[in-house]
Formats: sequence, C-alpha cells, structure tokens
Amino acid sequence: MPAIGDSLREARMREHLDIADVEARTKIRAKYLRALENEEFGMLPGPTFVKTFLRTYAEALGLDPQVLVEEYRATYEPREEAEHLQQLGPTAVARDRRRGGGIGPPPPRPWVLIGLAALTVVGVLLVIGLLSGDDNGGGGSSDKASTTTTKAKPQKKKEKQKTTPAPQTVTLKIVPANEVYVCIDSGAGTEITFNGILDAPRTFRGGQRLRVNLGKTDLQLTVNGKTVPIEPSPEPVGFAFTPTSTKSLPLGQRPCA
Repeated sequence: MPAIGDSLREARMREHLDIADVEARTKIRAKYLRALENEEFGMLPGPTFVKTFLRTYAEALGLDPQVLVEEYRATYEPREEAEHLQQLGPTAVARDRRRGGGIGPPPPRPWVLIGLAALTVVGVLLVIGLLSGDDNGGGGSSDKASTTTTKAKPQKKKEKQKTTPAPQTVTLKIVPANEVYVCIDSGAGTEITFNGILDAPRTFRGGQRLRVNLGKTDLQLTVNGKTVPIEPSPEPVGFAFTPTSTKSLPLGQRPCA
C-alpha cells in the first residue's frame, strides 16, 4: 500500500488540484495539508487532529478516509498515545490535590459563637420590652410587633427581585493566546458547528448543549459569562456544556475525534 502522503498527493494530482484549491475546499490551512502529504505529523496540534484532517482531506479527494486513518494509527499512533498517557498521570494527581475533598477536619466556625451571643442579647432586649409593655398597659408590645412585621415584608420583596433566572441556552466564548484547533457540535450525532483553527476571540451560541474539542488549553473559556477554570497545556481536552453545568469529556466522546 502506498504511504499516506503519497496517496494524498497522487489523488490530488489526478484531480488536477493544487494545495490552494484543496485549502479552499476543506478549510484546512495549506501548511497543514503539506504536512500531511510530507507525513510531518508533528507540525499538527496532535494525533486527534491528524486523524480529523486526514478524514477531511481524503473525503475531499474521493479516497476512503478509514484506510488512511487506520494506516496512521498502525504506523504512528502507538508511540504518541503512550507519551500522551504518561502525561495524564501527574495531571490527574494534581487535580485531586487541588480538590482536597474530605481531607482533615472542618475549619472552625467562630461566627457560630458570635451568632449565639447576638441571639442572647436580642432575647434579653425582648424580655425588657415585654416587661415595659406590661407597665404601659400592654399597648407598646403590640405596636412594636406590628412595626416589625411591616418592615419585614419589603425586605422579602427585595430578596425576590435580586434573584436572577437561570440561563436557558449555552453561550461559549473562546479567547486563544495563539493559534488553536477547535471543533464544536451540539452533541453526539449532530452537525459540526465549527471545525478549524482559531487565532482570534470568537463566540458560539447553542441550545441546551455544546461540546468542544480543543487542541490545547493555551486560551480562555467563558460560558454564559462565567470563566471556566482551565490550566494552559499543550495537550488536547474536551468539554460538554449545558446552561448550568460543565463536564470534561474523554477522548472518545469529543467531537471530530
């Protein structure tokens, strides 16, 4: 079987296409197309994106993409995946350390003592007020209770007005520090919303769900106005977003993977 790069180059020449024609047809940058034909896979963001670009390039030339992807996996991927898995270990450990859930006793709460003292003072003042009301014919106690009830109602209304309704859709903003590969869809089996390289901020709006596959994490993610905590890394990551949640995705569940 011809090499991957030779198969792509020969198919392109049979179609009388140059690299610029294929770039316009596939939306893949010319430098990445040349890297595929020269089998310089290290120039691409990572193994996931090599396979994605191979599929797109092969389909544009009328080749069977599965044959080229399987050839790439058999020839190049075992070593790259082993290196990737070795890098996952320290990251997972660091993540567990940051969580720190369930380690050690709960911190002390001095505000509990302050609250108890405040309640005691309020109780003493109430007793004094009741005794004073009895001396004045019982009218004072009723007036104070009525005044307290009247003031409490506006406070409850203010609290309700401050409640912000939960978002109903997902708005995702990506701000890359430099070029980064991005693939976005609305869930398994849905149409790809975006598949390519971003080098400038861009906002994507979806419905109840958005999935994103990132070539690396040297960027800033904001979902519905809230920043997603993510550490810069050259490794690819994936997320699934809903209006109220964020979930990490393993490699096999990411779009374009």
